[in-house]
Amino acid sequence: MKIKYPAVIVCGIAYWLLGYVWFDLLFGKRWMALEGITQAQAQSANVAKLITITLLLNLLIAFVLANICAWRNANTAGRGAAIGVLLWIGFVGPIAYTTFMYEGRSIVLYGLDYLYPLVGLCMMGAILGLWNRKTS
Repeated sequence: MKIKYPAVIVCGIAYWLLGYVWFDLLFGKRWMALEGITQAQAQSANVAKLITITLLLNLLIAFVLANICAWRNANTAGRGAAIGVLLWIGFVGPIAYTTFMYEGRSIVLYGLDYLYPLVGLCMMGAILGLWNRKTS
């Protein structure tokens, strides 16, 4: 199965949009409070730089996930989503939790920070699976 580059772009943008919804609309105030970030600090950030780097990194994540989905012949939304969930369970979640545990950080903050990539990987995997099915 070949990599579908338009699907990679759609996934990268979708993950980026999910980040906006997650960290701004849904949990922004709670996340900032738990991180100790003030509104003034948030407003003083170089937003264009942050958005650009985030989008590029999301495209990288989507590209790697697309390769894994291709290797595993994920040609349904369910298979793609399952790969995303397995990657989170096997890598993202445990690595992040280990860091949080040693830093003595809040489990609530862990949830806000790392349930986002769980949802994102699941969403991107589903998109890739559907795209692979559609164009197989």
